[in-house]
Amino acid sequence: MMIAAPTNSPDAARLVTPAMLVFWLVLATLPLWISRIGLYPYLGIEILIWSLYALAFNLVLGTAGLPSFGHGAYFGIGAYTFGLCQLDLVANLWICLAAAAIVAGLAGALVAMFISHRRGIYYAFMTIAFGQIFWTVAIKWHGVTGGEDGLLKIRRLPADFGFVSFDLADNVAFYYFVLAAFAIGIAGLWRLVNSPYGRIVAAIRQSEVRASHLGYNVWLYKVSIFTLSAAISGFAGGLFAMAQLAAFPDVMSLHQSGYVVMMTLVGGGLVSFWGPVVGVFVFLIARDVIGALTNAWMLYFGLLFMAIVLFRPEGIAGAVSAALQRRPVNVLRERGHSAMRLLFGGGR
Repeated sequence: MMIAAPTNSPDAARLVTPAMLVFWLVLATLPLWISRIGLYPYLGIEILIWSLYALAFNLVLGTAGLPSFGHGAYFGIGAYTFGLCQLDLVANLWICLAAAAIVAGLAGALVAMFISHRRGIYYAFMTIAFGQIFWTVAIKWHGVTGGEDGLLKIRRLPADFGFVSFDLADNVAFYYFVLAAFAIGIAGLWRLVNSPYGRIVAAIRQSEVRASHLGYNVWLYKVSIFTLSAAISGFAGGLFAMAQLAAFPDVMSLHQSGYVVMMTLVGGGLVSFWGPVVGVFVFLIARDVIGALTNAWMLYFGLLFMAIVLFRPEGIAGAVSAALQRRPVNVLRERGHSAMRLLFGGGR
């Protein structure tokens, strides 16, 4: 049973599903109406970048069942790598984004090789420890990272395709560039989790012992999925550096890593491919709407998070999916409970 993307879905074999097309069409019109509902256009850029990051994170949490609570490190490494590549090596968009993904992926591979022999809470603690190491380096290595002040003067480099070049300095132009990257990313991740590789990773999540007895190299699969997740997170971090025009160590901190966990669980990433995207929408809109009314907006989101973990572990996407498919919500809820047990009930 694959929690993150059920193999019996009629869309599982497709590269692009009808839901994706409708979603992309709605997002393509977002700059036309987002200001009219009282939200600022830059929010659309944040939603797309964080959604790509959350989907990458869910490769580890939802598909592989690996509780990585220091994943902000790879998002931040991507942001810093993009900035350093632009400022010190070559001001080329494609090279800098590729460098962000590669360096974050290498960092993820290094960490994964150390921790992939662990499971459950032991695995989670080690991801936190390594995440804090990267965050401390970003804070202390002032000559390279800028320390607490961050890496400033990062530019939105033009998207040069050889025969035509697009200036991304404007928020609307940059939004559509990020949307294109997000569309490609979401199609690729959908195929990945529904591929034979994705099914093997999901089988390992259900039982590492049984997967090992079937002849699969469990350690290697865990290393590879963590590395891939870190690389895509780094790519999203590079986009975030472009959006912010800077890279700051805060994005690598433990509480920032906790945000993506909360987004994924609230949205229903343990039972739905689309869960992380739903969680990002809810989190960022709550931040802006409730945050405009009170500085204690995280109190209300935290209460929502606790309520969902306790009473609706299938998350928002899981509950909606059950309603649309007219399936008993208890089925998905049990999957959510099972996923929670698998995440935190494992041994060493």
